Amino acid sequence: MAEVSVNARGWGDLLAEGRLPKFALICLGVWLNAADALVTATIMPSVGVDLGGYAYFSWSIAGFLVGAILAGASAGRVSEIFGLRVATVLSGLLTAVGCVMSALAPEIFTFLAGRLLQGLGTGWISGFSMVAIALLFPERHLARVFATVSGVWGVATLLGPLVGGLYAAGDDWRGVFWLFTVQAVAFSIAAGWLLRGTQSRREGAGVPWLQLGVLAIGVGAIAVADLAPRPSLSLALIAGGFLVLVLVLQLDARSRIRLLPREAAQLGTVVGSGYASMFLLTAASMGFAIYGPPILQTLRGYSPLLAGYVIGVESLAWTAAAFLVTGRLEKFDAAWVRAGALCLVASVLILPWAMADQPLFWVLVGATLLGVAFGLSWSFMSQRVMAALSAEDRAIGTSAIMAVRQTGAAAGAALSGAAANLVGFSDGLTAETARAASVSVFVIAIPLALAGTWAAFRMTRTVR
Repeated sequence: MAEVSVNARGWGDLLAEGRLPKFALICLGVWLNAADALVTATIMPSVGVDLGGYAYFSWSIAGFLVGAILAGASAGRVSEIFGLRVATVLSGLLTAVGCVMSALAPEIFTFLAGRLLQGLGTGWISGFSMVAIALLFPERHLARVFATVSGVWGVATLLGPLVGGLYAAGDDWRGVFWLFTVQAVAFSIAAGWLLRGTQSRREGAGVPWLQLGVLAIGVGAIAVADLAPRPSLSLALIAGGFLVLVLVLQLDARSRIRLLPREAAQLGTVVGSGYASMFLLTAASMGFAIYGPPILQTLRGYSPLLAGYVIGVESLAWTAAAFLVTGRLEKFDAAWVRAGALCLVASVLILPWAMADQPLFWVLVGATLLGVAFGLSWSFMSQRVMAALSAEDRAIGTSAIMAVRQTGAAAGAALSGAAANLVGFSDGLTAETARAASVSVFVIAIPLALAGTWAAFRMTRTVR
């Protein structure tokens, strides 16, 4: 009996009964979202030279994430309104349009508008992919599915900056967006074929416009914080944005058409503490992905490609850790979640000390710990949240997993951007501003990492 149980949970059974191509489609959707989110990390110095706008460094990711958050948060409802197949096809086409805009951009604002559309498109793609996981895979396979999704996310966050670095090194940063255009179109075609017979339209499904509008205000306030002319105004916008995000939770809990599960605002539940930990830990990690490449290029003289390889160590560690703990080690899921959170705390303590002056070895240690943090915890946190959702909230709660993480990423991008610009980074890349930013963008993440670790520990001892 035990052998049958193991086989039923194995990779062979996971990919049987026609699930392999659908599994591949989900992985492609996760790849598009994760890789496109960070593809600008290594091309922005080239974009800055071509189009101007050094002050908008963090917006290349924060703007993308604003779109991704709004799309991901509404993905569950949108899939109910249009049906999963139609909604997924349209999301891929929207992504392609955004990529074309960035590829053809004559100035920075068209480029950023394209990034916003890419965020909307891939945010829906990732949200619909999570809905598809809940619909297409038996519960016995969820741990392996989420481990693979985590691994793909890790690989994508490695290859996204590396692909950008290759194109930047070839003085052709626009080419990377043509590459993503082709992938987005291919995704739409495949989705139209593979998702036939999945979730159909649900009569009476509605869109929580009020919550989405308030969410846009909150995320927008955080996103523009690093452009404020005075430090006090920047901090006020960030604080105000966080308060508005809390307001979204309160409004949603009282609304007839909800954006999130009922327990989302309750830290005493698995869903509430899980969402909180996902948000905070993701926010704490963003400084390395956004500001690591320009800091390494400026202070250590690395090429865009070499800087991308250093940043990519995080993703390699993420992927390796994700696959290490799947399978028979799943019974220790609570321990892995806690260990992952503690690794992230260690990383944000090491990196501000190591980035500028210490041997590269210590930068790699910090990057490795950052990747291991998510590799150990990501799939188990997602699985715990999904298992705690009611049948009524399964679609919106599952799609919200990505939206919560992306909200954290947007907040982290804005916070690290504000920290960098407050020490002069927006005035241009110099040794002095890069050295100051190498400390500020990581120090500001320490409180977030500690709070996220507290929420992770609370999540793993909560049974509801």
